[in-house]
Amino acid sequence: MMIETQGLRKSFGSHVVLDGIDLCVADGTIYSLLGPNGAGKTTMVNILSTLIRPDGGAAKVAGHDLIKEPGEVRAAIGVTGQFSAIDNLLTGEENLLLMADLFHLRRSTGRKRAAELLERFELTDAAKKRPSAYSGGMKRRLDLAMTLMGDPRLIFLDEPTTGLDPRSRQTMWEIIRSLVASGVTILLTTQYLDEADQLANRIGVLDQGKLVAEGTPEELKRRIPGGHILLQFADERGLDAAAHVLGTTLRDDAALTLQVSNDGSVKSLRTMLDRLDDVAIPVESVSLHTPNLDDVFFALTGHANQTSVPTTQKEAVR
Repeated sequence: MMIETQGLRKSFGSHVVLDGIDLCVADGTIYSLLGPNGAGKTTMVNILSTLIRPDGGAAKVAGHDLIKEPGEVRAAIGVTGQFSAIDNLLTGEENLLLMADLFHLRRSTGRKRAAELLERFELTDAAKKRPSAYSGGMKRRLDLAMTLMGDPRLIFLDEPTTGLDPRSRQTMWEIIRSLVASGVTILLTTQYLDEADQLANRIGVLDQGKLVAEGTPEELKRRIPGGHILLQFADERGLDAAAHVLGTTLRDDAALTLQVSNDGSVKSLRTMLDRLDDVAIPVESVSLHTPNLDDVFFALTGHANQTSVPTTQKEAVR
């Protein structure tokens, strides 16, 4: 396992931020932490990246004890946070070379590595420009490239696509997938549930300092009821007949639709349509809704996902 924690705890004064977290993250996977503002996501990242000490519990990162071997942990990890580590007085290339110096790479090795990363992240044409001339997506790519100068085995990505346009988000997703394909492990915190759904192998949901659920995206969605089929009919006569055959449904006379509870399986959908076909009731259109991660988030935390970025003051206890 790349990350293993047992009973991890952290409080700030009387406020309990992490309350006994047991977590396992396998090598070469993406693990996403979800949770509302204040749930403890960033605090968890700060502890695992040795920025702050836990109050209790035990943890291993990349096979090293978090408390006894912090130097070895730091050598194995990279961190890309919400707030960029880029120096705006340096060019993109100079930022990478500065990181090479911080990682004590030989000058020739550092220059070669910087050139490779500039090409990989499609920043070669902007290498001699200062980041003030970069788009938001370019800055994010440069920030991640700087993290990779140290060739980390584990990368903490703290809300890496906040504020990016859809095209830049897609580009960042492709980069993240390519990193995992090369063997890197990623711990991703995000408030974009579609991002976790698209990227994560496993998801943990934090709420009020506790890990309230864990599993693959599909496993979590299967835990939540609410799947339904929406049937639309050509006229009110067909609607009436179908309502009589199917029994308990949610009816919309204006739209000529029936909403029928369903587990989302092909078998149950086929059975329902066969019942209507047996009595010659034509269906104009069919749409299927299955629970998504928004439904999971709401069910587990008691409120809808918050997509606002927390203030600096709140950030300390996220």
